[in-house]
Parts: sequence; structure tokens; C-alpha cells
Amino acid sequence: MVLSPSPSEAAAIAGDLVVQPSPASSAVLPLAHRPRRLRRTEGLRRMVRETVLTVADLIYPMFVMEGRGQRQEVPSMPGCYRYSLDLLLEEIREVVGLGIGAIALFPLIPDAQKDNAGTESYNPTGLIPQAVRAIKQAFPQLLVITDVALDPYSSMGHDGIVEDGEILNDETVAVLVKQALAHAEAGADMVAPSDMMDGRIGAIRQALDAEGWINVGILAYSAKYASAYYGPFRDALESAPKFGDKKTYQMDPANAAEALKEVDLDIAEGADIVMVKPALAYLDIIHRIKQYTNLPVAAYNVSGEYAMVKAAAAQGWIDEQTVMLETLTSIKRAGADVILTYFAKEVARVLSGER
Repeated sequence: MVLSPSPSEAAAIAGDLVVQPSPASSAVLPLAHRPRRLRRTEGLRRMVRETVLTVADLIYPMFVMEGRGQRQEVPSMPGCYRYSLDLLLEEIREVVGLGIGAIALFPLIPDAQKDNAGTESYNPTGLIPQAVRAIKQAFPQLLVITDVALDPYSSMGHDGIVEDGEILNDETVAVLVKQALAHAEAGADMVAPSDMMDGRIGAIRQALDAEGWINVGILAYSAKYASAYYGPFRDALESAPKFGDKKTYQMDPANAAEALKEVDLDIAEGADIVMVKPALAYLDIIHRIKQYTNLPVAAYNVSGEYAMVKAAAAQGWIDEQTVMLETLTSIKRAGADVILTYFAKEVARVLSGER
């Protein structure tokens, strides 16, 4: 006759850490492991924290416009402004004072300067080259990253030249190369092609090297998805497409393996940093890419992600500061080495103990 073990005996045989006392006993056997011991105080939690967000992780996106004395808040992005260059320099002084070491510049271009070929994008005396020169003169240690794409300059609102409703790839790349060279000449530390045209990283790298700009880096928007999270940004730059969408060149949100393919191509073509955009709905993509490459991985905490937090906080539905820090920590935990975020100034103040 084979006797089956009692439930308590079976649990003990299986290696359970806790053996329940009999109902008649009030004694509780000690737990071998109590994870809560290391959560008991802030000092303990800080000591064993696996992911630490720092100001050095942050790049602050900034919007520049023409004119003087101009400071316009973006309605869908509370706390974010478009600045004329004189006031942009004042704002950057505060940014530098907070310990933020890098900014990404985006231009608001007047409609009169826009055309289908994006010719203003490579004007050597245009808005971005002017801004870069002034910033680097005033703040030589600040890393200045410039956006390379046609949508702010396009009368069609697309990232490339349009012909018969189609976005032309190779013709667009030729313009992007000119744009990148104009930014390098002005003093940009890195150019950031965000257009998602095929082959543009290699073409830009080759042109930069040929012109002697071997130290100008490329932050590649490698996995940029055709996302609905970009709306407030397009409001800020008045760059929404005039027809259709961007699904023929930006990535399908359903695809993950394709992101690795795009990263592979950008690395082979000479990218220094690869980026995922957006961040929150694509944490799995950030993680996959971080496991895949030894290059630094950036993530863009985009305008829609920012606006949702601001809107919910304005309604009193969430604690804005706590959600902000939790959000950015999750992006870093997923694998991002660098985070572009409109929260950069607020995070810097929190981390420095100002608020």
C-alpha cells in the first residue's frame, strides 16, 4: 500500500520556504527570504536600486523661430515654448545651469520659406545655422544636435520631396545631405536624420567625412514609427502633412523584427547612436535593440506622451512629478542610454532637490 503525502508534507518536499503551522499552533516559522527587508527605508531602496535616472541621460528638445522677443507657448504642450533666437539663448542659460548637457533643435519655418524641395533646409544663413552658431559661441560646451528632415521646410508637410503623391527617396537624400553639411558648417555636434529615407545615414556620413567633418556625429532615428503620438509636435512646428500620412516611410507600429533590420542598416552606414521613437509604446523595441547592439541607444519621449501626462495632471487625476519620473525611469530600464524628453528641465530640478 502506497501512502500519499499530506498537503503540508508535499509542500515541504517541493522545497517551499514556508511550512504552515497547524491550527493549534500560533508559532510562525521564519521566512528564509524577505524581499521587503531591502525596501524598508529610502536608504535601503536607494542602495539596491537597479536603474538610476540622472541629468546626464537627458537631451532637451527646443523650438526656435524667427524674430526677436518672441516666446510662444505650444497650446498642446504646456510648459514648452517656441523662442526667437535672443530668448532661446536666455532659456539655454537656464538649461545649462540645471546641468543639462545637450539640446536638440527644431525650427518653426514661415510658410513663405517653404517649398516642395525643402530648399530652405540647407540655407547656410537659415534659422538653424544661425541658431547653432549663436549657441556654440555662447555655450561652447553644450552639445547641439540638429534635426535633419524636410517636413519643417516642406510646403507638403512631408519628410521628403513629393511627386505625384509619392515621397521620393533618393532625391530627398540628396537634399538631406546638403542640410547636414550646412548644420556641420555652423558648428553642430551631431546631426539627427529623422526622415526615415533609405540610405540617408550612409550618404550623410560619406559627405561629412569628405568635407572634413569627421567628428560630427550622427544620431539616427533608426526605428521611427508611424505613430499617432506626434500630434502636439506637429502643432509646434506647423508641419503636419498636407495630404495622406507618413506610413510609406515611417515604420508600421505592429513590427518589431523590422526595427532590428533598420538598426543594422544604420550601424553599417555609420550611425553613432541609434534611436527609437516614440518610447512608451515601444519599450519592447528599446529593449530588443539594446540587447542587439553595443552602440548607445536613444529613445524619444515624444510630444504626445508628454501632453498626456500634462493633461491628466491638470485634471488632478495623477501626481505629475511621480508619473514623470516613473515614465523616464521605465524608458531607461528598458535599455535607453539617452532620453530626449520635454520633461528635461523639470527632471533636472527634481534630481537637484529644487522641488
